[in-house]
Amino acid sequence: MAWRRGDGRGKAAPEVVSITGASRSHSDDLDRRINRYLISMLIRTICVVLVVVIDSPVRWVFAVGAVGLPYVAVVLANARGERHSPPPPVPTPVPHPAITDVRSGDAPGRSGQ
Repeated sequence: MAWRRGDGRGKAAPEVVSITGASRSHSDDLDRRINRYLISMLIRTICVVLVVVIDSPVRWVFAVGAVGLPYVAVVLANARGERHSPPPPVPTPVPHPAITDVRSGDAPGRSGQ
């Protein structure tokens, strides 16, 4: 296992290694898409209210937002989650010393009889 220095206090922290290239679960992806849609519709609602309340040329900026945001919200809601990244490289095996045959008389803790 690879170790690296921690925060300078002499403690060693294990290096975090990703073991999978799997994407998020379907329910997590769906939750994120729903949240993006709701936030976009909230911004649109604010734009509609500001179109009615504000009496200046800035009103047209909010009108464009109120008309254009539903399209953007639907596109964002239908966009899939993260793209799959390539899988992490396969770690090289660490060689371990071979276990040698031990005769019963040479084993530690035995009397040799």
